[in-house]
Amino acid sequence: MSTDLTLALRLADAADAITTTRFRARDLVVERKPDRTPVTDADVAVEDAIRELLAPTGDGVAGEERGGVVAEGRTWVVDPIDGTKNFLRGVPVWATLIALVVDGTPRVGVVSAPALGRRWWAAEGEGAFTLDAMGERRISVSGVRDLSDAYLSTTHLGSWVEHHSRESYLRLVDACWENRAFGDFWQHCLVAEGAIDVAAEAIVNPWDVAPFQVLVREAGGRFSDLTGAERFDGGDALSTNGHLHDPALELIRRP
Repeated sequence: MSTDLTLALRLADAADAITTTRFRARDLVVERKPDRTPVTDADVAVEDAIRELLAPTGDGVAGEERGGVVAEGRTWVVDPIDGTKNFLRGVPVWATLIALVVDGTPRVGVVSAPALGRRWWAAEGEGAFTLDAMGERRISVSGVRDLSDAYLSTTHLGSWVEHHSRESYLRLVDACWENRAFGDFWQHCLVAEGAIDVAAEAIVNPWDVAPFQVLVREAGGRFSDLTGAERFDGGDALSTNGHLHDPALELIRRP
């Protein structure tokens, strides 16, 4: 295991120690940011703790709550709680997302969802792994080769109306065998472990998806924006098992 991945897992441990104590806490403090999205005291505490642990490294940090940019060299991209709406409502589907981006490309990714008892991680050239109640194991994407056999997920259908094209997403839905809205981090992790085949999002921030570029790729799949560019900062996202990537892009591109 690389030194960077070891550090990323240690950061996730620190995050879990905070989020698990604040989840469903009666005194949880919730505020609304200028973009009307919620933020809790746990979000801020996690990011501050991660920044403190990273300070001795001299690496850059870009986080959802404290800001920062992904510059040349090494930058840690952090979403302290992905799925804050779930977190504040007591729904256990949320996670801390951590990625090390080197010269614009994610090299390490960790996703930790302690309320689900799940964690996923990957490092470039080292494969993708998960840990759950059944133990630790290496993961890989599915072998589904036809959209008519594919399981598809998105986050919120309304986001397609505002940010992309509802019709293009529904074309993809109609082409697939089954669809759900697992949403946020979980759907990309499910693609990486082969449980579903396609996950698409009409709008994302870099910290929402940075770990998945390396996680899905190391699991044998593909990750891109909705134009097909292999990047985490394009403003939208598509992860697939690889076989279905181009067919999905054909249907989902803006008409």
